[in-house]
Amino acid sequence: MQLPKAAFLYFPFILAITVSCGQKKDQEQNPLFVPDDLEVTLWASSPQFFNPTNMDVDARGRVWVTEAVNYRDFRNSKGHMVREEGDRVVILEDTNGDGQADSTKVFVQDKDLRAPLGIAVLGNQVIVSCSPSVIIYTDEDGDDVPDRKQVFLTGFGGRDHDHGLHAGVMGPDGKWYFITGNAGPHQVKGKDGWTLRSGSVYNEYTPYSTENIPAQVSDDGEIYTGGLVIRVNPDGTGMEVMAHNFRNAFELSVDSFGNMWQSDNDDQTASCRTTWLMEGSNAGFFSETGERTWQADRRPGQTIAEAHWHQHDPGVLPAGDIYGAGSPTGIVRIEGDELGEQYRGLLLSADAGRNIVFGYQPKLQGSGYALPDRQHFISSVDVDNEGYIWHEVEEDDSKWFRPSDVAVGTDGALFVADWYDPIVGGHQMRDTVGQGKIYRISPKNKELTLPDIDLTDTEGQIKALLNPAIHVRAMAAQALLDQGESIIPSLTNLLENPNPFYRARAIWLLAQMGETGLNEIQPLLEGDDPEIALVTLRAMEGYGPDRLADLAPQLGKNAHPVVQRELAILLREEDWENNKAIYLDLIKGYDGQDPWYLNALGIGLKEHREEAYPLIQEAYGDPSALEWPDKMARLIWEIHPHFALEALQTRLEAPELGLTEKKLAMETLAFIPENQAAKALMALSERGEGELSENALWWLQFRKHNSWRSFLEDWESPNDLLPEAHPELMALREELTDSLSSQEQVLNAGQKLAMDPVGRLHLVLLASTNKMPEISPTAHHPGFEEEARPAIKKLLDRYFSENKPAPYSQAEDRIAALDADPSTGKVKAIQNCLSCHKIGSSGNEIGPDLSQIRLKMDTKSLINAIIEPDAAVGFGSEAFLVSLKNGAVLYGLLQSSGPVVTLLDSQGKKYIIPSEDIAGRKQMPFSLMPSPSHMGLDEQDVADITAYLMQL
Repeated sequence: MQLPKAAFLYFPFILAITVSCGQKKDQEQNPLFVPDDLEVTLWASSPQFFNPTNMDVDARGRVWVTEAVNYRDFRNSKGHMVREEGDRVVILEDTNGDGQADSTKVFVQDKDLRAPLGIAVLGNQVIVSCSPSVIIYTDEDGDDVPDRKQVFLTGFGGRDHDHGLHAGVMGPDGKWYFITGNAGPHQVKGKDGWTLRSGSVYNEYTPYSTENIPAQVSDDGEIYTGGLVIRVNPDGTGMEVMAHNFRNAFELSVDSFGNMWQSDNDDQTASCRTTWLMEGSNAGFFSETGERTWQADRRPGQTIAEAHWHQHDPGVLPAGDIYGAGSPTGIVRIEGDELGEQYRGLLLSADAGRNIVFGYQPKLQGSGYALPDRQHFISSVDVDNEGYIWHEVEEDDSKWFRPSDVAVGTDGALFVADWYDPIVGGHQMRDTVGQGKIYRISPKNKELTLPDIDLTDTEGQIKALLNPAIHVRAMAAQALLDQGESIIPSLTNLLENPNPFYRARAIWLLAQMGETGLNEIQPLLEGDDPEIALVTLRAMEGYGPDRLADLAPQLGKNAHPVVQRELAILLREEDWENNKAIYLDLIKGYDGQDPWYLNALGIGLKEHREEAYPLIQEAYGDPSALEWPDKMARLIWEIHPHFALEALQTRLEAPELGLTEKKLAMETLAFIPENQAAKALMALSERGEGELSENALWWLQFRKHNSWRSFLEDWESPNDLLPEAHPELMALREELTDSLSSQEQVLNAGQKLAMDPVGRLHLVLLASTNKMPEISPTAHHPGFEEEARPAIKKLLDRYFSENKPAPYSQAEDRIAALDADPSTGKVKAIQNCLSCHKIGSSGNEIGPDLSQIRLKMDTKSLINAIIEPDAAVGFGSEAFLVSLKNGAVLYGLLQSSGPVVTLLDSQGKKYIIPSEDIAGRKQMPFSLMPSPSHMGLDEQDVADITAYLMQL
């Protein structure tokens, strides 16, 4: 039987208690594995709150929670809880110190809150992120009821969508940082009038969405793509983009050094990642302008993960730790020692899909941060170093643990919010009662007590500055700044603290104390600790730019690579003539191996790539084209200046250079939008030089449809798959819809269209746009019955069947109870699933990779996904009908939009179509995936296939 949800807390799981990563699970008390020197308790649970999405902790140690009861109710309305007055912000408190929340208050319920995804509490201000707006609620009198409501920023896409606006966090520089997913378009105007615009090809269907348009230009002249991070002053002015081109980075962590950390969701391809972000970086999900998906850009030989994050494109940030399947959510860095000094600096990244909170100890490697030795820090599933170990038990709800956020309390304890649902992804909820939990993780044999936060004097402010709760220390920083230079001695004392995070917080404040404060921190630029030097550089750039300008030449020559890397980025908007000598030294500092340093130079030199080319030549002693050292060739690849065209062509044609050098030269040329580059690759493609010529041909075919389109319009690509023209079908469609046609003509035209495979798509297009005349074919038309394509069968039933087939309605429990045979399921999966999905190394990539589906779904959730494919449509699975002026109609997945449209049809054929040839396109509100009935599968088949997939 199915256990009630509350029983999940007490069910004695039949699992091994000790696992190889040194974690233990107290089976009688809680369902979570934690490190063996920590313990976990259930701190709060529904009905104290419901469906938690995000948390923050205030100065009193109270936990504030945003709820998303009304999330996606256009898909989740059947029996789900609904709050007609809007979603809520709830305050939870442990008033008696017994380790459990006993007080619950509703701070606000607002119709403008539909599935809010972020909260930050700063004194009497509560900042809530809920697309399209950042809303500030102010509690003037401290009664936990808002007295004022202000829309701080608005125009973010993604209303009622988890790819919309996420939480804001105040950085150590005193500015707000907000992160948003790729459910654009984002068109956000700051209080000073500066407007951000970001879009992409992502157009997932919702009742609220407007068309997402790629290649939009912001007021700074830049094109920002997809999801992004913005930084803005507390008064709403000075908005700037810190990084862009995410898929759906759910939350941002900004540590005391000013480092940004994010975890980004994959496109259902087992490519989730945790990443350190550099200012100005392109995180690489879409093409640079957002007009193409990674599938459209994937090169021969690239792995999915490499292509997914465009890891072999110049100008793209290193992806970080790509860890596979999942659904990453909240992220935070532990900076104090309350849990134990061994956890200082630990980066925690929650993944709701994997039922886990990962732990990383970021390691400075060259000029950037690597994320080695990923830990399974908190989880509900038994894990070892090789992956997941599943145990056969009568009932196992362990995968219902869906950590949506992780936060640090004022006493240093961790709070983990649990959305608690059997499914994640696809914008669906299975839990109808809105269950949610919050766990508290603390040290064993050590009692953590809430500190008394007192901001009325310097001593209390300094103590609060060292507090582990992010916005408590932000309040302390503001209070200290308000005192002015009188608190400099107290801050300089902190510079000797053994905790580098505390020293960093003091550095940010001293930088704002005028010349005296700057004098205190300046020597740290040349100290032994590179991270302290890094934060000093950032603080001086923000609050002492004139002094930094005087120091920059020396730093460019002799500083640690992490400082040189940051300098390359910070100087990018300064006067080029004044700084090109510094950039010359920074170029000389590139060791040819450091990917972050290379990307930083690309960011810094982006607007001066042509002027930078002579500097690069000078840095390496003006070598001839055939004598470029490897690091020079790699740097030319990163910035790909037009001035390098002749040298690159020389390298491409030189018999004395090897294949590796030539391929890099060819790749560099492929990113230069010049006719000369296109001609060079055209000549190479015709020379018959094996792999090199084959690669050149691929680039020509690819670039013909984007940046080289004007150069190659007369070049006929041998592999272009163009839709066959059907003018006769277009004529029949016009006759069918012509108000002057007789009933006989209408009937005749409809019958002819129904008998033709493409004609059936014409009929669907008319029906989906409400243009079908009353006299029309039905689902029982002989032509429809001959349809062999499962996805098209589903379309025809959707629009022409009077009795929609629903043989699997309420069948989930029945199927789960069947005696399933995985070996039979393997045969059925090969026959029915591989045409669209990959399983291991076999199959196609139309739908999600099923190789690790068990990491995201339990058995019943997978059954539900198979029998009700329209209930939870994930990004990348939205179907489009595209009609062409030549009479063709295509049905499939949109992979690029703009001057050229790329569509992958339901049979796996890719069509690349100039936009001027398109008559129209319509997004369908359901998945491309057919139901089992359209594939000829019965309930036993579904049970067998599920059993096979769950054992992979």
